[in-house]
Amino acid sequence: METQTATIRFPADARRTPVIPLHRPMEVKPSLRQVFDAEESPLLRYAHSMVGQRETAEDLVQDAFLKLHAHWEEVTHPRAWLFRCIRNLALSHIRDHKRETHLEPGREWESPTPDPEKALGKLEAIGTLQLLVAELQEDDRALLSLKYIDGLKYDQISQRTGLSVGNVGYKLHHALRNLADSLRSLGVESAEG
Repeated sequence: METQTATIRFPADARRTPVIPLHRPMEVKPSLRQVFDAEESPLLRYAHSMVGQRETAEDLVQDAFLKLHAHWEEVTHPRAWLFRCIRNLALSHIRDHKRETHLEPGREWESPTPDPEKALGKLEAIGTLQLLVAELQEDDRALLSLKYIDGLKYDQISQRTGLSVGNVGYKLHHALRNLADSLRSLGVESAEG
């Protein structure tokens, strides 16, 4: 890997010529096999969170990798490209199979007067959130689970984890803020997507 350098000359009395790199060496693009090995499981989880059916999620991931293979030379960020592709494929699948898509009853995102676009936005927001939570560090995921799945209070979480109550609050606050920032950067502004 070759880096470009620039030479800055100081006055003669300084008697030195430092070399300052202008660019970082270019990152090496992984192979398609490496991308597949690293991203298949997260893509399956993401697709499943959007369509709710394992077989359909597998089909969408397979289609996404076939498309990536066809466009391999022009794709510079395979991971981001694949997640966008899965999102688009899932949205198309949901639109094309509205009557076949089964939503679990009793979920808070259902309404007495179904609006397919609104339900789709909520499903997409939920899937994106699940993906972001899965990418958090394990201790942050554990804290979120204790708080929002187990329904524990800060003092109960403190007893289970050995963290101080203040530290539990601090860590949860920052984990939630980072999730909110990530959602906003992905264009998800509300529970409706």
